[in-house]
Amino acid sequence: MKKLVVLSGAGISAESGIPTFRDSNGLWEGFRVEDVASPEGWLRDPELVLDFYNERRKKALEVKPNRGHEILAELEKHFDVTIVTQNVDNLHERAGSSKVIHLHGSLFESRSTRDERLVYPIDGWELKIGDTCEIGSQLRPNIVWFGEMVPLMEVATHHARYADIFIVVGTSMVVYPAAGLINYVPDETMKYVVDPKKPEINLGIPNVRMIVDKASTGMEVVKRELLDLIS
Repeated sequence: MKKLVVLSGAGISAESGIPTFRDSNGLWEGFRVEDVASPEGWLRDPELVLDFYNERRKKALEVKPNRGHEILAELEKHFDVTIVTQNVDNLHERAGSSKVIHLHGSLFESRSTRDERLVYPIDGWELKIGDTCEIGSQLRPNIVWFGEMVPLMEVATHHARYADIFIVVGTSMVVYPAAGLINYVPDETMKYVVDPKKPEINLGIPNVRMIVDKASTGMEVVKRELLDLIS
């Protein structure tokens, strides 16, 4: 069974009704990114940060996976699929994907502010001041904020190196280090890029098939081509 690795971004979740991370003026749902997605913002006003992610979590629970998510889950019948996502929602899992690497963390997990190895699932949508880990430290969203390391990047890079097929879907390819993942994919590997804005890809990367379309319809094209390859 061929190894299929997918890098997904905000565009695939946007079709389900989840706003993209930030717009052109540096705001995220009306908040400055520095205030709600940085260690400094957390130190200044942890209650604001918790409230912000509580609202994002509530919104994520209200929406459903779209056809793009569903197709990626369906491809597990024919390929060994690993999804590396920049998204913090759980739409890939809810669609049925079984191997999902969340590069930037998960809305539905909290972690200790004293020991980042202590990670807990969030039941429901709310995380509050006073919610503590087993060593008594305040819990924070298990999200990789600006200025923090991306701990799962090495794992993602390993999968990219061994991909037989690589798909980029719903990402602008400007957020690093995730955008650099395609550089680790072998030259001979077929690469699909699905996005309506035609993200910039290094011109030196061979075997790239660009599909200028949104995730839900663009992934239908990819699925047909992939199934033709193995039929």
